[in-house]
Amino acid sequence: GQEPDSIAIHSTAIISPKASLGQDVSVGAYTIIEDNVTIGDGTSIGNHNTICIGTTIGSNCTIYHNSSIGEAPQDLKYAGEETITTIGDNVLIRESVTINRGTVAHGKTVIGNNVLLMACSHIAHDCIVGDNTIMANLATLGGHVELGDWVNLGGGVMVHQFNKVGSHSFVGGGYRVVRDVPPFI
Repeated sequence: GQEPDSIAIHSTAIISPKASLGQDVSVGAYTIIEDNVTIGDGTSIGNHNTICIGTTIGSNCTIYHNSSIGEAPQDLKYAGEETITTIGDNVLIRESVTINRGTVAHGKTVIGNNVLLMACSHIAHDCIVGDNTIMANLATLGGHVELGDWVNLGGGVMVHQFNKVGSHSFVGGGYRVVRDVPPFI
């Protein structure tokens, strides 16, 4: 439920009446929240963000400025089907992050709990990002990538589509992942 005293929405924000905002949510200037978006308690959304149709964001998340969350995938097989983006609790999304929703192949893009997505990182369609993962500035995931729990991707790391990076792996800055990475590497 929404109580006016517990939600701080800037007067320039546009929020669909079909969106659901939890308690103690704040929404910054010029942010757009589309239909069928759910935002958990205690989440803070900064200025100039777009939260697209079918996106669920957990509790106690912080989204800084200029991000696009849950936008249509950049994949030619996408034909407008209804797909989703799910973001867990305690996720920190820095400036200019892009996250695309799924395609018919998987139907969703999933970000776990306690994840840090630094500035300008990109998560493509149908990706699964495990809990406690860190993606540094400019880290990029192609479509259908899976990151296990506690993965750390350094700045500028590019992970080619359909690859998996195992739990507790660390990929150093500027590296290009073109094959699966086993856990603990």
